[in-house]
Amino acid sequence: MTVRNSASRRDLLKGGAMMALGAGAATGTAAPALARQAAEATASAPAPRVTADTLQCAEALFDIRYTDAEREMAVREIDDWIARSVRQRRIDKPNTLAPACTFDPRLPGRGYRVQTGGVTPSGRDPGPLPASDTDIAFAPVWRLAAWIRSGALGARRLTEIYLDRIARHAPGLECFVTVTPEIARAEADACDRDLAAGRWRGPLHGIPYGMKDIIDVAGVRASWGATPFRDRVAGSDAAAAIALREAGAVLLGKTTNGAIAYGDRWFGGLTRNPWNVEEGSSGSSAGSASATAAGLVGFAIGTETLGSIVSPSNRCGATGLRPSFGRVSRTGAMALCWSLDKIGPIARSVEDTAFILKALNGFDATDPASLDMGFQADMGADVRGMRVGYDPAWFEAGSAADRAALQAARDAGVDLVETALPDRPYDVLFAAVEAESAAAFEELTLSGTDDSLVWQEAAAWPNTWRRARFISAVDMINIDRFRRQVMHEMDGFFDGLDAVIGPNFAGAMLVVTNFTGHPQIAFRSGFSDQPSRTMSGGAQEGASQGVTHRVPQTTSLWAPLFEEGRMLALGREIETRLAVADERPAGFA
Repeated sequence: MTVRNSASRRDLLKGGAMMALGAGAATGTAAPALARQAAEATASAPAPRVTADTLQCAEALFDIRYTDAEREMAVREIDDWIARSVRQRRIDKPNTLAPACTFDPRLPGRGYRVQTGGVTPSGRDPGPLPASDTDIAFAPVWRLAAWIRSGALGARRLTEIYLDRIARHAPGLECFVTVTPEIARAEADACDRDLAAGRWRGPLHGIPYGMKDIIDVAGVRASWGATPFRDRVAGSDAAAAIALREAGAVLLGKTTNGAIAYGDRWFGGLTRNPWNVEEGSSGSSAGSASATAAGLVGFAIGTETLGSIVSPSNRCGATGLRPSFGRVSRTGAMALCWSLDKIGPIARSVEDTAFILKALNGFDATDPASLDMGFQADMGADVRGMRVGYDPAWFEAGSAADRAALQAARDAGVDLVETALPDRPYDVLFAAVEAESAAAFEELTLSGTDDSLVWQEAAAWPNTWRRARFISAVDMINIDRFRRQVMHEMDGFFDGLDAVIGPNFAGAMLVVTNFTGHPQIAFRSGFSDQPSRTMSGGAQEGASQGVTHRVPQTTSLWAPLFEEGRMLALGREIETRLAVADERPAGFA
């Protein structure tokens, strides 16, 4: 292996690689030429021939044992094998290049319900337009949409309310990388003109939102939260940005995310939880959750590979929906893990997420993993008689808020069915995230530019990617086979159920359903007293020792593949019964 052969060579090459990354950032190039040349120089430098003793030392990494004769035979052609790997690294592979093998959550021979009805609103009365700008800012999308459609509220006025709040509150929360007032005002004015002419684009018409910074908007910086890409400017619109613009949503700017979509630390600081600004907002959709909870946007867009919508939504008390894998095109979004990445909404109510998902849903031939699956939801549906799975052990170990959500489901008349996940070593699946992300950002590792990322602990990306170089290809394929087994088992787990309810991180549900592609929604269910916490590790700067804060909590629902509609109808009913979603963080109310 030629990665980091010597400290002196690495130090020599790192300076040139950093210059190249800075020069190539404006065009979004993920593998700048000079950095690649530096890696090639390292790769082509003379190295001692691999010997049988080398293999014997390496065996411990993979927990295997060979005989002396087997090592001598294996080593005869291993230099050629290494040379092939080195030649492969010289091939330019931009972040947009997906693997030939594409994950599909659908099982062979398994049918999925055809959905063509769109989204039916709950029909609730939004009430009169409040006199207070703050009250308007914290209103959920379903209310804002009704006021805009009736003419009681203009898109430009709503946009100015949010731009003013962003100017006052976003710097302290560190939740925006870039604010786009010119784009926002132009789009809002266009929405007002359309409505005056009798053209209403749907529930997102004139609703201002924030876009996570790993999703491209043409001409706007998309830094991925990482120092090497901090000046990167998108050359074209992501599919999600196009879909939202067509639906009438108004872009306020780019919200922060942890560097390379991990945690809440980015090159400009630490994104804060508006309920307790001494702690991080969790991540990686850190700014999207923080801005939504603080009333700086009508809604926001997040992404999730392994908890990046659910975790910050829980921390900030927002409502986060991770859709079924393949529903929403990732074209134009930074690729972290091709077989796991998903785009979804973060909002202030469950009903809002249905409107946003409807706008985002749709097949896109430019995303190899995109699926042509319709989306249907009746947000006023009667949930009585729904079969809802739960594991009593989850709630025994859960919070009072989780138990309140379970009771609200019971009071709503659902049929609660005891269930349990199969006992499996689900943690072995993590290798897929480690290996795919290491491949996506190989250039940072090979050039040593990973040292410029702000988070440099054992759990952070730089160390994870270095370690991932030693994952066995044979083990990786067998892990993928195990993933297929889990997909079959989860299909059986959800059989006969409309939804499953539980604490967000109960058992292995968040992990398993991310790997199988099932949807999850986290909605506010209550409050608790908590000490300051941080997602990305390390002591929280400025945290008051021994002081607790009243912070929101969320509970989750999961559903069979592509059955978000029934799950959201149940979530709206539970949310209404709990009546805790409208409370605001004191410093922003």
